[in-house]
Amino acid sequence: MPLQTQFYRKTLETLAVYRELVVIMVPIAVGTQALTELGVIKAVAPWLAPAMGLFGLPPELALAWLTGLLVGMWGAVVVLFTLVPMTALSTADMTVFSSLLLMAHAIPVEQRIVARAGPSFWTTSILRIAGAMAFAALLHQLFSATGWLSQPIAPVWKPMAGEGGWIGFAYGTAKTLVVMLGVLLALSWAMELLRAAGILDVLYKALAPLFRLVGLRQEALPFTTVGLLLGISYGSGLMLAEVRRQPIEPRQVFLASVFMGFAHSLIEDTLVVVALGADLTSVLFGRLLFAIVATAAVAFVLERFSGAPMAQGNSASRS
Repeated sequence: MPLQTQFYRKTLETLAVYRELVVIMVPIAVGTQALTELGVIKAVAPWLAPAMGLFGLPPELALAWLTGLLVGMWGAVVVLFTLVPMTALSTADMTVFSSLLLMAHAIPVEQRIVARAGPSFWTTSILRIAGAMAFAALLHQLFSATGWLSQPIAPVWKPMAGEGGWIGFAYGTAKTLVVMLGVLLALSWAMELLRAAGILDVLYKALAPLFRLVGLRQEALPFTTVGLLLGISYGSGLMLAEVRRQPIEPRQVFLASVFMGFAHSLIEDTLVVVALGADLTSVLFGRLLFAIVATAAVAFVLERFSGAPMAQGNSASRS
C-alpha cells in the first residue's frame, strides 16, 4: 500500500479515536469542574485527611490529592502551596506526595478512556489508587527509617493559579483538546513513518526485555511505550485504535493498562514534581521499578487464576 494511502487511513483512524476521546473527556471534565465550583471536593477532603498520616504528610494535603485524583496533576500542584507553607515540607514529604499524585490523578477521565479499550474502569482505578498508596507508604517508611531527604524543599518553580471559574476551565479544556489532537496526529504519522523505515522493530526489540518482565508481548509495545513516556490519554488513545485495527488478547490490553497506570508520562509529569522539590531518583527510577514489580505481580495472579473476570470490563465498552 502506498505511504500516502497509509497516512490518509491513519489520519481518519486517529480523528475517529480523537472524537471518541472528546466525547469521554468533556462531560467528565464538566462534571468535575461543577463539583469543584460547588465546593463538594473541598467538603469531602477532611474525610481523607486521616489517611495522610499513613504517608507522614500534613492532613491539609488531603485536599490537594483529592483535587489531583478528580481533576488532574495541574489542579493539585496549583493548590499545594496554598494549603501548606513551603517551609513546612521536607524533600521527603514532597517526594512522597508526588508519588501519590504521579500514579493516581485524573482518574475519572483517564480510566474512562482506558475502559473504552476493554478493561474494567473500577478494577483499573482501584489498582491504580492502591498502587499509589502502597508506593507512597513504602517511600515514607524508607525515608523515616534512614533520614534521607529530610532537608527542606528547594523548589525551582512555584505554580501560580491562573484564571479560575468556568472561563478559566473552558480555556484550559479547549487548549488541552487542541494540543491532544496535534499530538495524536503527530504520533500516528511518526509511528507510520518509523514502521515503514523499520525503526519501530529495532525500538521494540530494545524495549522487549523490560516489557517482558511485566508479561507484555510485542503487540502491546507501541501504545504502552507511548503511555509510559507521554501519558495515559495518548497511550490509551493509541491502544483503542490498535484494539480496533487488529485482534489483541484482552489480557495484554489489561496488563498494558495496569502498567501505564503505575508508570506513565515519565517525561512531563516527572519534570513538574522535580521542579517542585521532589527527589528525581525516587519519582522516576523508583516509580518505574515499582510499576514493573507490581504489574508482574498482577500478571502472576492472572496466570494463576486464568480467566479471572477482573481482566476485562463490559464487552460493550469496545463498541
